Amino acid sequence: MMKTKYLWKSDFALLIQAHIKEMKISGFRFEVQQVLLRHFDEFCFNQRYFGVDLTKGIVEEFCYGTYYEKQSTRYRKELVIKNLGLFIKKQGLDAYVIKVKSAPKKRSSFTPYIYTEKELADIFLAIDNQLPNNMTNRDIVDPLLFRLLYGTGMRLSEVLNLQLKDINFENETIIILHAKNNKDRMIPIAKSLIIRCEKYTEKVHKFSTDDTIFFKNLKGNRFDLSTIYRHFRDYLWLANIPHTGRGPRIHDLRHTYSVHCLKNWILAGKELTSLMPYLSTYLGHSDFRGTQYYLHLTSELYPDIIQKNETAYDYIIPDLGDFND
Repeated sequence: MMKTKYLWKSDFALLIQAHIKEMKISGFRFEVQQVLLRHFDEFCFNQRYFGVDLTKGIVEEFCYGTYYEKQSTRYRKELVIKNLGLFIKKQGLDAYVIKVKSAPKKRSSFTPYIYTEKELADIFLAIDNQLPNNMTNRDIVDPLLFRLLYGTGMRLSEVLNLQLKDINFENETIIILHAKNNKDRMIPIAKSLIIRCEKYTEKVHKFSTDDTIFFKNLKGNRFDLSTIYRHFRDYLWLANIPHTGRGPRIHDLRHTYSVHCLKNWILAGKELTSLMPYLSTYLGHSDFRGTQYYLHLTSELYPDIIQKNETAYDYIIPDLGDFND
């Protein structure tokens, strides 16, 4: 049985449809939100509300006018109508932007650790100052391995599984095969990283075949995750960065890469709605929620940047929820 196509009714119809189109083009699934916007459209039509001024009265009546409504439902309404209000304001029209106050309590208090630029500099200084040792080749491997982790946002398992053939020096790309959720992807990397990869290859892979593990230990095998974790703990200690049972962790280099990327885009005046899908694909996210999470972290860490661009970016900054990348 075919679904009946919804017929938009209110004076907000064209604005709502334009908002939905923009969000979907930007990579959002926007299915639940679209249903709520249909409810809002019907609500305005039934209330005989005319015009496209999104007033405080009509917004609060829609969000709170139904008694005995679940808090989670009101929360979703607030988010959807807030984003609609911000979109309408972007069009140069008057709109009341509701404040979200019905958010449920967070189910998880975990927050990724975002390294400062100084901390990153201290960590890489500690890595680069490792002396040669007959028992290990960490002085050769780690300077490049950890720069790839931060410089590409790759997961540690993805980096350790790389084979020599996965590095395309000519095109300056890396192919990541069978990553999380069994997804493959190709990512471009910075010229400085490619140059480091070339120098590393000349030193380590003179007689290697294409199937050779790129970061191999002295026995020619793939490094264990635990070995790299121990190395990283050493570097944190040398960099005077305290470590507890909750981190900071190696995986936080991936979080830091993502937040710094968004920060730089905002400072450069880039259009995030167009670039967010690219970041999501680059990171290998299975859906858009993980990338949205980084935008929220960016807004918390750099509120002055977001505040200056509030009109442009506030409507795509989600409230935090559980996140496990």
